[in-house]
Amino acid sequence: MKNVMSVPKIEKIVINTGFGRIVSSKTKDEQRKFNDYIISNISSICGQRPVLTAARKSISSFKLREGFVIGAKVTLRGKKMYDFMEKLVNIVLPRSRDFLGISLKNVDAGGNLNIGIKEHIAFPEISPEKSPIIIGMEVTIVTTAKSKEKGLELFKLLDFPFKKS
Repeated sequence: MKNVMSVPKIEKIVINTGFGRIVSSKTKDEQRKFNDYIISNISSICGQRPVLTAARKSISSFKLREGFVIGAKVTLRGKKMYDFMEKLVNIVLPRSRDFLGISLKNVDAGGNLNIGIKEHIAFPEISPEKSPIIIGMEVTIVTTAKSKEKGLELFKLLDFPFKKS
C-alpha cells in the first residue's frame, strides 16, 4: 500500500460455473442447447454475457477433450458489480436453502471472499418452474485488501451475513 490512510475497496466480482460433468455425455446438438441455456441464465442473473471456458487438456477418465466447453464465467466491475453484490447480500443468500451465514474461512489470505451457491434458482430472475437443470455457481469478490483481517472488516462493514462464532 502506498498510502498509510488508504482503505481497501472491492475491485471486481467473478461469477464462475462449471458444467463439464453434465455436458460430457451429450451430443453436439444437446451441448449447444445446454450452452445457450447457461448463457441465457447467467446473462439474466448478471446483466452481462458470460465467456465460455474450454478445457485446457484432455483427460480420458473424465471423458474430456481439449477445447471442450466445460464452464462459463463473468467478470463484473463498476455499477453492475455493486448492483450484483447488493442483490447477493440482500436477496440471494437469505433465499438459499439451509443458509446460516458465510463462514469466516471463506475469506482468503489476500482478503478476497469466495462463496459457493449450490442452486442458481435462488436468484429472483430465474424461474424454478422453467429451469430443468439446476447449476451451481462460485462467486469470488476480489478486494484491494492486503490481509485477511482487512478484507473481513471490509465485508463486515458492507453488511455481509457472516456466521456468529
